Amino acid sequence: MYSAAMEISIKQALSFGWETFKKRPWFFVGASLLVFIVSFLAGVATGLFDLALTGDPENPSGAGSIIDWLISTLINMGIIAFYLRANDNVEQVTLNELWHPHPYWKFFAATLLVGIVVVLGLLLLIVPGIIFLMMFLFTTFLVIDRNLGPIEAMKESRRITHGHRWKLLGFGLVLLLINLLGAIALGIGLLVTIPVTMLAFTYVYRLLAAQAGVAPVPMDAALKPAS
Repeated sequence: MYSAAMEISIKQALSFGWETFKKRPWFFVGASLLVFIVSFLAGVATGLFDLALTGDPENPSGAGSIIDWLISTLINMGIIAFYLRANDNVEQVTLNELWHPHPYWKFFAATLLVGIVVVLGLLLLIVPGIIFLMMFLFTTFLVIDRNLGPIEAMKESRRITHGHRWKLLGFGLVLLLINLLGAIALGIGLLVTIPVTMLAFTYVYRLLAAQAGVAPVPMDAALKPAS
């Protein structure tokens, strides 16, 4: 699927996302709906927790914010595992992939470190933050896909994105625009645009990893925790 000579093509990535989505459209819509529901219920739960502590669900407590972050980490891990599997074999992916709690603390630390680096970069006249964001764009994917530690995943993301960061920025802006259009369509459009853009994003990750010389993981071994 991925040739070492291939360059990032926004059109090709989106075409892959759309064609893959069309193979199981209702499955992807259902998966997106399930993620929305779980995220909503998690927000309600943390809101009730904040209400019990502060008397105002709109006034988040420190503990409530931490719980929300911990739950969001689990949700994000499942989303990445799900789309990696869908990219590799759309016919075999199941909703079970949305539950992928390993390696939780590596993922949590990677998210925290990348967030800190990007925020510090944004404080330095914006541009460094954008560069850091593109540099470490695939850090969390590498944690899930390769079971890498946070620092190792950041280094690997920097390596595979080298020479492609401005193209990745343009790609990211296109994906953002597509999802904004999905949100304008009463929000219902997001049930289609999110799967398509996530499949396109995962395609680009796999493409750049292949170009950087990362050997493909056998399907049966992919996404399994290291022993």
